[in-house]
Amino acid sequence: MVRDGYFYALGLGVVAAIVWLLTHSLVLIALPLLLAAFFLWFFRDPNRVIPSGPGLVVSPADGVVTGTEWIETSEGSRMRLSIFLSVFNVHVNRSPVSGTVNLVEYRKGEFLNAMKEECVLNNEQTLIVIDAGGYDVSFKQIAGLLARRIVCNLKVGDRVERGQRMGLIKFGSRVDVLLPAEVNLKVKVGTHVKGGSTVLAEVTTRSNGSEPSASATVA
Repeated sequence: MVRDGYFYALGLGVVAAIVWLLTHSLVLIALPLLLAAFFLWFFRDPNRVIPSGPGLVVSPADGVVTGTEWIETSEGSRMRLSIFLSVFNVHVNRSPVSGTVNLVEYRKGEFLNAMKEECVLNNEQTLIVIDAGGYDVSFKQIAGLLARRIVCNLKVGDRVERGQRMGLIKFGSRVDVLLPAEVNLKVKVGTHVKGGSTVLAEVTTRSNGSEPSASATVA
């Protein structure tokens, strides 16, 4: 459970208690109690089985894949993969790869619908770049229409592990992942993914060495 869930639930519990003392109405306290239960559920943080093996990139978020496309960047071609999170998804974010954090860049912005393409440039967002050893993987936490706060617990120089919890986007939102050109996608548009456990892609570089193994850890 993310700590925020307890804060929201406690506040609504206090509201329900006050309403009960003033009215003794079960009907009137039903709404704050239901909202408290919703927030406890919304901020859930289940453990995940983290796949292990060279070159694997796991999903940084729960949701559904809404787009895959090649884009040109200053560092060459990159595969961009977009994941949309509804209010029903777990909103804890996880690192897609193991490596060293090279960049954390927060940018204020608008709160457009996360399904719109222009949200990638205009919405509030945090860009994180991780040096995975021989290649970089970038991902953006992008705020949405309801999401008004992005939480990123990483800083430049941090060492992260694949599937490690690294932040949160409150309510509906979007996460984009930029993958290197040497990539073999394992998902497609419409695939439902889980943060830390669904393999999005395998990066095929010489530095990866052996074939992926089937072992996994839980975090």
